[in-house]
Amino acid sequence: MTSVSIVIPCYNGAMTLARALESCRLQPEAAQIIVVNDASTDTSANLALEYARIDSRIVLLRMPHNGGAARARNWGAMHASHDLLAFLDADDEYLPGALTAAGAFLAQNPKHVSVRLDVDYVDFPADITSHADFAHHAATLSNTVPSSLVVRRAVYAALGGFPMDEAFRRIGGEDGALSWALRELFGNPRLEDAKRVRMHYHAGIHAERYFRVAFGWLTPDPADVADAFRFSRQFLDTARAGIAQLRSADIPVDAAP
Repeated sequence: MTSVSIVIPCYNGAMTLARALESCRLQPEAAQIIVVNDASTDTSANLALEYARIDSRIVLLRMPHNGGAARARNWGAMHASHDLLAFLDADDEYLPGALTAAGAFLAQNPKHVSVRLDVDYVDFPADITSHADFAHHAATLSNTVPSSLVVRRAVYAALGGFPMDEAFRRIGGEDGALSWALRELFGNPRLEDAKRVRMHYHAGIHAERYFRVAFGWLTPDPADVADAFRFSRQFLDTARAGIAQLRSADIPVDAAP
């Protein structure tokens, strides 16, 4: 059976963290479940500790100050013990068999460095889910959201993890930048046969903004769009150069494109 380290960044996620952890505990492949408390001011850390007492796979890491989800994910990944990494946001959950399917795909396809899981968008506003282009854009978003990603740890490290530029903290998009790098350098396959991650709607969720922009209902600040593209391109170029250096030095990176 494949062993996976799951990283859960958590900032004031006490209302949903238990649901996320229970969904991880049901995954037989979940050999390590790392909750990274990103300087929460609620009871998230205490809740994680309670779960750690009943399940030895669960560990709590504490960030000294709030650094954002990308930094928390990267910090958690540094403490991972297994060759496969998965990322689950504290307000999302895995459906049964999610990591079994991901692990089987990567075992059967050793030249792939990652796989995406299809996302079920729950309780999103009806005007979004009833839109004629919802399925198309939902699939696109499933290719970028962190909770859909299972990746080989060595390649994740070689890419530099999630980009931590301050611009991404302000406007979002670090997950899109990593997805772009994965797609361009290695491919970014997604298992489309079933929904395996559940994203629950809440007010202010980034996914809602994505859909409203994609449908033409919301116009983003052109300066933000330019910054997102510029920093994403910078991340891609740096990742491409790093992978090229590893290959030229004959250092294996687990897989080739």
